[in-house]
Amino acid sequence: MKKRLSVLMIFTLITMILAACGGGNAQPAPSTPESSPEANNAPSSKPSDKPKGKLTVYVGFQEDHAIEAMKQFTKDTGIEAEMIRMSGGEILAKIRAEKDNPQADIWYGGPADTFIAAMEDDLLEPYKSPEAEKIDARYKDPDGYWTGIYVGALGFASNKDFLKKHNLQAPTKWEDFLDPAYKDQVVMGNPSSSSTSYTIMYTILQVMGGEEKGFDFLKKLHSQVSQYTTSGTATGRMVGMGEAAVSVLFAHDIVKYQEEGFESLELSFPEDGTGYETGAISIIKNTKNPELAQQFVDWALGKNAQEVGQRTGSYQSLTNPEAKQPERGIDFNSLNLIDYDPAEAGKERQRLIDKWNSEVNK
Repeated sequence: MKKRLSVLMIFTLITMILAACGGGNAQPAPSTPESSPEANNAPSSKPSDKPKGKLTVYVGFQEDHAIEAMKQFTKDTGIEAEMIRMSGGEILAKIRAEKDNPQADIWYGGPADTFIAAMEDDLLEPYKSPEAEKIDARYKDPDGYWTGIYVGALGFASNKDFLKKHNLQAPTKWEDFLDPAYKDQVVMGNPSSSSTSYTIMYTILQVMGGEEKGFDFLKKLHSQVSQYTTSGTATGRMVGMGEAAVSVLFAHDIVKYQEEGFESLELSFPEDGTGYETGAISIIKNTKNPELAQQFVDWALGKNAQEVGQRTGSYQSLTNPEAKQPERGIDFNSLNLIDYDPAEAGKERQRLIDKWNSEVNK
């Protein structure tokens, strides 16, 4: 009896020892945070801080400047951005068409009066960037719908060879464009698509003393024009290549073309008054990337971003007082600038363009 009990006790002890060593169906001990699978598989470093998303930017200034700006923005912020270059009027039309499903996040460059027209149509998103505090009140919307990044004045572009051949001096007033020698030798942008050309048209109305006299002049000028182009800046190259004798565009673009090798271009300014633009930036309403868009605006208003254009020959006057002004920039103090009201110009934009199409460009 005692022998059987001893055998049974030995068998039971052996079974308990095997179970303790991990055999059978023994349950594992509860995991500690250090031994849990989640802890063992956790990344050895923090997640990347690289911003997620990609911006699409509609650009209203020169293409080479825009390409350089996108590269610099991505380098400075890590945010990807692609740009589509169009004239200001084309951008406005595209944003209107895409109102219910915006395809871009940012509108970058072009006269502020076009932005104001978009604001009137509820197409822009207000944003007051901290960087905007440095910008003069003349160059920004008080509610943050747009903020100026540069300023540019209108100038006359003339072909030196044409002037010499016809014994002419470069034009110094608007009436000079009506000289019979310029018959079919004037090229201008179409104000329906070109924000530059709308600035020209609005300037003429102011210089001539009002809408009635201004449209009388535009009708006379029309008889001198050989072509209205989609892009207002393209006319500078046409004059430089000898395809036309004269045009009007922003002076900084004329300087750019001179540097590109169009030595036949001569720049002059209207002594009877010239208009100017405040090139602006804004966030498009209902953007899919609002936080990234705000970062782009912050960047664009900063010193380094505003200086990018000088690397590609864009010499607009800059709105950030900390930015280095271009050496070949235009001296505004030497010009007879009109009292150009971008708010009024923006509100009247569509009406005046419709009138120009019906009464001038028939």
